[in-house]
This record gives sequence, structure tokens and C-alpha cells, in this order.
Amino acid sequence: MNSLLSRITQIPGQCGGRPCIRGMRIRVSDILEMLAENVSTSEILEDFPDLEIADIQACLVFAARRTDFLQLTA
Repeated sequence: MNSLLSRITQIPGQCGGRPCIRGMRIRVSDILEMLAENVSTSEILEDFPDLEIADIQACLVFAARRTDFLQLTA
């Protein structure tokens, strides 16, 4: 799991300091939103040829870890 999380970077001044994938200007939130909109992983990989399947998995792990600390209210 930690090797997946190492794919997520936060660089001040890049994409507003938001979490990105491997220092590229591809935000974790963009990938998560595409997945939520039912875009398949193969379509995402086609649209972003520099991405790897492990990058998408890293986004999911990152989101899971982040939500583990939040309390959601209805």
C-alpha cells in the first residue's frame, strides 16, 4: 500500500498544492471524479497515456485513507 501512496505527490504551486499523480499535473480528484462518473480505467488510461493502472489504484487508496479520518454527516 505504501508504494502506491508514494505515487501521490503534493507540490506547492502545482495545481494549487492539490494531490497529483507522480508530480504530473493530473490531480487525484480528477481521476476520482472520472471513476465516479463511470469512466472505465481503460478509458482513463487511453485519455492519459502517461498514467499506469497503479496510479489509479493509488488514487483510490489515497481517497480511502483520507475518508478514514473524516466523520460524514447526513
